[in-house]
Amino acid sequence: MNGPMLVTLATLAAASALFISGKVRSDLVAVCALIVLILTGVLNPSEALAGFSNSVVIMMIGLFVVGGGIFRTGLAKLVSRKLLKLAGTNETRLLLMVMLATAAIGAFVSNTGTVAVMMPIVVSLAHSAQTTPGRLLMPLAFASSLGGMLTSIGTPPNLVIQEALQGAGYGGLGFFSFTPTGLVCVVTGILAMLFLRRFLPKNEGSGASGNVRRSTGELESEYRLSENLFRVRVGRGSPLLNKTLLELSIPASFQLNVIEIRRRISAKNQIFKTINQEVAGPDSVIQEEDILYVHGSREHGQEFAAQYGLALLDSSGEEEGTLYGIAGPYATSDMGLAEVMLTPNSRLIGKLVRESGFREKYRLNVLGIQRKDKHILHNVKEEHMRFGDALLVQGTWQDIALMASTAQEVIVVGQPLEESRKMTMDNKAPIAAGILLLLIVLLVTELVPAVAAVMIAAVLTVALGCIRGMEEAYRTINWESIVLIAGMIPMSTAIEKSGAAALLSQGLVDSLGSYGPWALLAGIYITTSILTMFISNTACAVLLAPIALSAATQYGANPYSFLFAVSIAASMCFASPFSTPPNALVMSAGRYRFSHYLKVGLPLQVLMAVVMIAVLPLIYPF
Repeated sequence: MNGPMLVTLATLAAASALFISGKVRSDLVAVCALIVLILTGVLNPSEALAGFSNSVVIMMIGLFVVGGGIFRTGLAKLVSRKLLKLAGTNETRLLLMVMLATAAIGAFVSNTGTVAVMMPIVVSLAHSAQTTPGRLLMPLAFASSLGGMLTSIGTPPNLVIQEALQGAGYGGLGFFSFTPTGLVCVVTGILAMLFLRRFLPKNEGSGASGNVRRSTGELESEYRLSENLFRVRVGRGSPLLNKTLLELSIPASFQLNVIEIRRRISAKNQIFKTINQEVAGPDSVIQEEDILYVHGSREHGQEFAAQYGLALLDSSGEEEGTLYGIAGPYATSDMGLAEVMLTPNSRLIGKLVRESGFREKYRLNVLGIQRKDKHILHNVKEEHMRFGDALLVQGTWQDIALMASTAQEVIVVGQPLEESRKMTMDNKAPIAAGILLLLIVLLVTELVPAVAAVMIAAVLTVALGCIRGMEEAYRTINWESIVLIAGMIPMSTAIEKSGAAALLSQGLVDSLGSYGPWALLAGIYITTSILTMFISNTACAVLLAPIALSAATQYGANPYSFLFAVSIAASMCFASPFSTPPNALVMSAGRYRFSHYLKVGLPLQVLMAVVMIAVLPLIYPF
């Protein structure tokens, strides 16, 4: 065993031990392993850094951006709502639906692309079903690899063995030649996950008690905002027409706040939209057919509508033509809610709410006050502010953030810009769906290289507004996963370059050859399964395919079962987060540790080996 081989194996063992312990960040471990391989001369700098330019890594970055667009536009929420109607909230049905749908997509799209398409949908589905995403994301990743065995294009190792057989003069494999073994993989994997899921992360609580940060949904519920919101339509001849809100003095006359105005963009399509996506301000001019969102008591609202000849609408309804059920203005991708606390020395203490200047300085409406266990929701403007009060304000996220960064008299609870990123731009959902469909078509038809298809989709996601600019696009990327994969890809180069892979694989074949073809098949499968935990599945298939073909030829046996063993073993790697891109993609979102892959993935990988070693000679006899 030469020096580079010893260094490579020692580095690999040390990295694996640190991955398993979970005490050091996985991306830091990967970078440190690269440094060791460079300093010891096993790899030159170009070889060590090649992972950062690898097409798989670039694809992962693009897929994170596309997935972020699917989230931000509400498309994930829309699809998950449909799936939830079919599966309900039963975890077993959800798991089965997720794995079956993922396996079906994975048969025609790369497993990395499949996970990118499904991950935002599954996360949204998990939240809707009130379960932690970690209960579904690892099954998602595994199902993408299982489904990849159903067709010739589902996973790169399938293409590798197809090329090896053709090069040796054997009949080529058709598109669905992999389907029989693929179905066995899918069924085995799904049944196994029904038992292994007990080792997945359990449901997490809502957070530490006493955490004052609350979501906009929780604030709406606590302050019962829906009970104090109503809508009126301005008809022809109304005294409100062509007047500004400042001229009308609605708060003083009726103790009501007009917090948003929706105006028809086109009489043809009947779509409504907030004026400039801003809260209605003093200078907002009322026009015919405007719909006013008004906050206050229903009694005062009826009085207001009667005096100005307005049609009082159902508060829970939707404007005709409104997309995806956008009805309320309290929290959208542009407008939000926040709680504001007065500082102990605030000059606002003792003043009336209408004297606070919130509307004049920050264009924010005060909708309610929480005073100890009491919520004040009516005639708020005439309340004196006290120390300890929590004021519920509403306005654009940018204006709330401006108050948070500049106001000296108050403290804004939470981080408004972070909250705004959680709100979906539902009107962009059709665009995100179109981009997703384009990506799938490009991946299936292979009109352009896969990495180009993903980059096109990522650029369109940003350019068409599904994500607000490049800064937000960068925030959608999980850099820990990217650095982990980029750092571990060169490890496969080191293993091959040092001769460790060839030594291990050839030694196993030589030692098992005397026991017959079945033992040799098992040796090839196990060797491939072990190696693929440390090098990419494609590299592993390239390395083992000629060895498997040579062994089959030596015995005069049917090479198909041996080469299928290489392809399946290379693809069915579940025991490590960095062995395949799908495993790495879900690691952060599922909050998995290396130990989760060992507890769930390793038993599945062993079970798959036992089943396939037994089944392959039955499908492709020696």
